[in-house]
Amino acid sequence: MSERLPWPGPAAEVHAVRDEASGLEAWIVLDDLTLGPAAGGIRTRGYATADAARDEAAALARMMTLKCALAGLPAGGGKGVVRLPASAAGWRREEAFEALGRFVESLEGRFRTAGDLGTGPEDLQAMARRTRWVHPEEGALAAASGRSARRCFEAIAARWGASSLEGISILVQGCGAIGGAVARAASEAGARVEVCDLEEGRAAALAADCGASVVPLAGALEREVDILSPCAVGGVIDAALAGRLRARALCGGANGILAEAEADRVLLRRGILHVPDALASAGAVVEGLGRSLMGRSDTSDLVDRLGSVAAEILEASATEGRPAGEVAIARARDRLSVAARN
Repeated sequence: MSERLPWPGPAAEVHAVRDEASGLEAWIVLDDLTLGPAAGGIRTRGYATADAARDEAAALARMMTLKCALAGLPAGGGKGVVRLPASAAGWRREEAFEALGRFVESLEGRFRTAGDLGTGPEDLQAMARRTRWVHPEEGALAAASGRSARRCFEAIAARWGASSLEGISILVQGCGAIGGAVARAASEAGARVEVCDLEEGRAAALAADCGASVVPLAGALEREVDILSPCAVGGVIDAALAGRLRARALCGGANGILAEAEADRVLLRRGILHVPDALASAGAVVEGLGRSLMGRSDTSDLVDRLGSVAAEILEASATEGRPAGEVAIARARDRLSVAARN
């Protein structure tokens, strides 16, 4: 399994999903069912090998377990990944996602899913034709992630003695659904927002929409800002880059921002505040499960609670001299241990 798993141990269920007629090759990992059904999105990428796809599914599912435990949700973590074929020959995307939906349905509610990197609305709609357990609407989920990131930004600002985000500089790397929601939420709160993306046009459109500034992607992660917020792919901050960061804090909406645990230790030694992405990006899963599993018509208080948890983790990290990620993992595992005994 991947070195990016936040703690050792096997997943509850690992499923290889293949459909020759459509060319589907996918993995679904249900990491932990102690607290309830596993929840997590479907990621679609061109993985070099099947093992690489499986390992990313396992790492992301474990991150979802961490996220759900920290958020106080009655759910565990899961993840699906679709491995794009090297050649389009034999690849029928719509049929592939319908086949994936059929498999999700066969899990009888043990896996609740939605979108993720590389999986679009049409893919989710195709799944939804075959399963009840997919959330095909991205807008509300992304907006909730923007809200959770904002609450975590505010927890960071409070450590600096600020009562709001007014004037705080925040760089959002990645202008997709999540990055866009994070940038809008930060801008609405008065922050000075910068954005960058592989697609310059997408960054320009987001900047025009929320009053942000566009900065070059090259070197963006090392810009001098108050808060660096990676919101694209995970694993972007390794120990070496953590040693070069010029941001005062790290808090992003991507899943698994840190490539290795040593990066968190470097951040602590350098005095760079770190709110784990398991909190900052948790708004989407809180919104989705709050409505579908918990029967809530309004999840805003549950999302806002993530900011309070972030403040507690920042305080514990400072007083105990432990990396924030380590503090978060210990807190999540304590909740899982108590639930397993009861």
